[in-house]
Amino acid sequence: MVRWIRVLYSDFESFTEDQEMLIMAENSFDYIEGFVIINRTGILNNWRASFKPQDPVQASHFQSDGRVLYCLELTKNFNSGDTDTMEQEVAVLLSRLRFIQSTLFHTDVTYLEFLDRVHTSELKLRAQSLWEVPHPWLNLLIPRSSIRRFATEVFGRILKDSNNGPILLYPVNKSKWDNKTSVVIPDEEIFYLVGFLSSAPSLSGHGSIAHAMSLNSQIVEFCEEADIGMKQYLAHYTTQEQWKTHFGARWETFERRKHRYDPLAILAPGQRIFPKASLPLSL
Repeated sequence: MVRWIRVLYSDFESFTEDQEMLIMAENSFDYIEGFVIINRTGILNNWRASFKPQDPVQASHFQSDGRVLYCLELTKNFNSGDTDTMEQEVAVLLSRLRFIQSTLFHTDVTYLEFLDRVHTSELKLRAQSLWEVPHPWLNLLIPRSSIRRFATEVFGRILKDSNNGPILLYPVNKSKWDNKTSVVIPDEEIFYLVGFLSSAPSLSGHGSIAHAMSLNSQIVEFCEEADIGMKQYLAHYTTQEQWKTHFGARWETFERRKHRYDPLAILAPGQRIFPKASLPLSL
């Protein structure tokens, strides 16, 4: 079984510090993921369809309209006969967090139901013809030292009045990544994954792909101009010079690997990193 929990924050610093504390703790939740919520009304009422509030009276008085809020989603796995022990462990963990107390919601589901939660959402969207639409997603890796500045600009200005889908925001430890791969990540030990999971269900206006792509461009341009150390995850660049900038000091290592394992540049031509037969004969 899984105890599935959601809470809200209004203070960004508390939200990020609590997440960092949880990912560093020896005993923590089994799943930790943060979200940014912009200009959403009736958030807690929407949660009531699947979750129950810890304090129904306090929850009924919470107002979310016109605010930037931060949601922390947590789970604790347990066997059905160990409910009391699980609840004690969860209570201790929650006591260390600084969320808005009236926004504590939870539910118990099977492990399979939790793993399949996105499919449940998919079925609802398919019923509304909102699943098979363009999804111009943007995934960024932001150094811990820059996340506050990033949030102020992006959530406080660029996306202040409009966003087209879920926004993920949570910290990860650099030490957990395999440094033998070619993935490019920020230099700091803790950095944040920020995922803009946009949908474009209409041909014009705020729901169009043009609008979503414009917002993505504004976010990337800010990161580059402010030089905050951002790296794109699953990046899409169109020139080799852009790729060199992306890889930075790791470019030469990446180029050597390409020459060794794919000297004719046959693989992945669509990424436009290496034109065919453009590699030097020896590296």
